Amino acid sequence: MLTVEKLCTSYGNVKVLHEVSLTAQPGQITCVMGRNGVGKTTLMKSIIGSLKTTAGRVKIDSEDLTELPSNRRARSGIALVAQGRHIFPKLTVMENLRVGLEARPDRSKVIPEMVFDFFPVLKTMSHRMGGDLSGGQQQQLAIARALVGKPKVLLLDEPTEGIQPNIIQLIGTVLRKLVVEMKMAVVLVEQYLDFVREFGHTYHIMNRGQVIASGVPSELTDDIVARHLSV
Repeated sequence: MLTVEKLCTSYGNVKVLHEVSLTAQPGQITCVMGRNGVGKTTLMKSIIGSLKTTAGRVKIDSEDLTELPSNRRARSGIALVAQGRHIFPKLTVMENLRVGLEARPDRSKVIPEMVFDFFPVLKTMSHRMGGDLSGGQQQQLAIARALVGKPKVLLLDEPTEGIQPNIIQLIGTVLRKLVVEMKMAVVLVEQYLDFVREFGHTYHIMNRGQVIASGVPSELTDDIVARHLSV
């Protein structure tokens, strides 16, 4: 289980996260929602450790990761698929996947076959440069690269952004398999309401760096959407 306790993060003198708390249970997709600029990406970067927090704790089960750098957090079981994918365009698909192996706690150098079961296109394009893939193919590669590190907690920052509908469904199906079959905890930053309603188990809505509403997707009423999510 991922536990975030009263997390605070600042950019210089500007405080962005204000005592954010949430939990992500194994076997569930936890969705973080909110309008642009409310702190969702800052939260993801604070959990993985690429941004230094000023207060609060980040834990996996009973292990406190708060003082660990991002590479140590990755080896403890957290993986982030960042917004914009951030694959290496001048490396092949296989080379991109091998980068993900660096996070494995068992130091294995073998790419798990499951990533090709989830995303068959990566096997057929294994020798193609990452920069030559379509946006949807790059997103599949970014998720697969995170998975080869064998995470306990998978963080995804807007994985459906700019992706064609059939790939959005594929991503949702893969996430569902990860939580059902592998009991992974998934934390998903997502603006696409239909995706949250179809695949999410719990949601947290953020505004001005705070969690202001939480529940299950069936409770996302038109009133809540209008007040906290509509532009």
